[in-house]
Amino acid sequence: MGGILVLGSGAWFDAGGTRHNEYRLVELMVSPDEIGPSAELAVYHDVWGRCDFRGEPHPAIHTRNAPRLASALQELDQLLGVAAEPGEPTYYGQAEGYGLRAPDILGGRGPDLTDAVLG
Repeated sequence: MGGILVLGSGAWFDAGGTRHNEYRLVELMVSPDEIGPSAELAVYHDVWGRCDFRGEPHPAIHTRNAPRLASALQELDQLLGVAAEPGEPTYYGQAEGYGLRAPDILGGRGPDLTDAVLG
C-alpha cells in the first residue's frame, strides 16, 4: 500500500462567524513507511490565508480559521512524533510554521490568483 488519501467535508467560518461546510477543504495523505508513517496535509481554500484568491485582505476570516489549521498541524506533529516540514511552494502560497506565509501586499492588496483558480 502506498498511502491512504482522506477526503471529506470540512468547516470554515466567514467574517460574521457563520459556519460553512466545504468539500475538500483539506486533504490528508497518510503513508506507511519502513522508518515510520508520514502524513501530508494540503489545503484548497483561501480561508487559511490573509487574503482571498482575488487579493482582497480578509482579516476576520483569517482570524477565525488560521488558528484551527495551526491546531490541526500541531496535533499531527504530536500524533506522528515528528515536526512537520513545509512542502514546496505552489502558485497559491507557501507553508510557513503552522500556517501559510503572508503574501506580499502592494497597494493594500495581495496577489490576484483567480487566473489559475479551477472551478
